[in-house]
Amino acid sequence: MKHKIPIPTIKRFPSYLRLMKQYNEEGRETISATILAKDLGLNPIQVRKDLSFSGIEGKPKVGFKVTELIESLTNSLGWDNVSDAIIIGAGNLGKALISYEGFENYGFQIVAAFDKDPAKDGLKVGKVEVRPLVKMEEYIIENRINIAILAVPVPQAQVSAELLVKCGIKAIWSFVPTDLRLPSRIALQRTDLATHFAVLAQKLQTKIDNKENLPDGDDW
Repeated sequence: MKHKIPIPTIKRFPSYLRLMKQYNEEGRETISATILAKDLGLNPIQVRKDLSFSGIEGKPKVGFKVTELIESLTNSLGWDNVSDAIIIGAGNLGKALISYEGFENYGFQIVAAFDKDPAKDGLKVGKVEVRPLVKMEEYIIENRINIAILAVPVPQAQVSAELLVKCGIKAIWSFVPTDLRLPSRIALQRTDLATHFAVLAQKLQTKIDNKENLPDGDDW
């Protein structure tokens, strides 16, 4: 079923799950699509359509059972089983990603780090040890690792990604602001912080421009 869920719906599932957990903590047993849509700024029809892919159907005048939806969304996202991942790059960004404890809430954990800098060999970032690149393939094979995070400087990105593919990695989450040329069989997700900041800056400018055009006395 997971493969049949549209990508836009998959991208909204974490928001649904976050709210469902919040409702559960508040003691709510059921929630309507109307309230969920309002809290997320979506259309109720869209919410019902999205949640239909979770396999859970809401009841008229009752809504969805919160605990059932939490379980189903977690399963649909594949977050009910922890996925081990490695990271290449133990610089400032790499260390920050390793130290982020929230990944485990999504069934994801970084179990080892690799860096080409000999001075970093044996360095511990929390519970994760930094190892030399020459030991990476052996580690990937022995521990059956399928996912890798890329957090290296731009000039090293393509070579590092190709090395990961050679070592048997099937999915790469890249935090490097550059395009990678990889075989189509490799699942690639790019998180470009500069792009996200550009979008944020544009939204801020729009807010500022709109405020300047408001009549005196009005506010955001």
